[in-house]
Amino acid sequence: MILGAHESVAGGLFKAFERGTVDGARALQIFTKSGSQWRDPPVTDAEIAAFREARDAASRPPSLAHASYLINLAGTNPEFVLRSKDSLVGEVMRSSALGIDFVVLHPGAHMGSGEDVGLEHIIEGLDEVLERTKGASARILLENTAGQGSTLGHRFEQLGAVLEGVHDPDRLGVCFDTQHAFAAGYDARTPEGYAKLWEDFDASIPNGKLAAFHLNDSMKPLGSRIDRHEHIGEGLLGKRFFWRLVNDPRFATVPGVLETEPREGEAPYRAEIELLRALEGAKEPAAEEKPFTLEIVEASPKSKKGRVR
Repeated sequence: MILGAHESVAGGLFKAFERGTVDGARALQIFTKSGSQWRDPPVTDAEIAAFREARDAASRPPSLAHASYLINLAGTNPEFVLRSKDSLVGEVMRSSALGIDFVVLHPGAHMGSGEDVGLEHIIEGLDEVLERTKGASARILLENTAGQGSTLGHRFEQLGAVLEGVHDPDRLGVCFDTQHAFAAGYDARTPEGYAKLWEDFDASIPNGKLAAFHLNDSMKPLGSRIDRHEHIGEGLLGKRFFWRLVNDPRFATVPGVLETEPREGEAPYRAEIELLRALEGAKEPAAEEKPFTLEIVEASPKSKKGRVR
């Protein structure tokens, strides 16, 4: 697997390549703008030139831009959906100008309208965005989600329905988030579970659509539907799953980027990238024992008895 991380762009978008080099990353993901704001500033010719020069100096690693978290193509508010489509158009055009390969998108949340209606809205929104960005080089990747609230994309069938429904599926792909899949209920911690995961994936997603991975362990349990990333090997997925993944020959040329909390220091992702790299070609890790913890619940004022979980 082509391992990398989501790198900071503090000081300029081109700085991400310098940070990736320090981390030992061979792929990278960035935000081309704030992920939590609508503000959509265009990139200047100078920024494009600096980014492309840094990309060439780094031997053109596979690159991803994560679209704004505000985008919701499945929403019910027309004004919000319009802003979402405009924002995604901006993401695709900006990434294409910079030479970024992929734009990763959370499909959206139906906000109470129901799964079928929400999926229809996503398909309609993507059709419009793809029409407005004809000729753009950056490919949109639908990211599987944990399924919090009314969020869609937590089942492979939902992603498959979108890919089947759009008019121009060749410009779409999938970014597979390991933590999201686990939180959504796909248990791949055993050899049988791992095989079943990809059997289910292949049953819904056309061949060749898996274009990237988000590599995250899980802070929350199987089926929790909660999006909480943990460092590799320190969560409930564990090293054995990642050992299977990085040694799977089907994914040998697929970029996989870390989205875990950056560690302190000048190389915040180096240790995790080296851990994953060390799993390549290694023997299967020993079974991991998670620490047993007690949660003490304070007694209420009316009772002197507490509870232990």
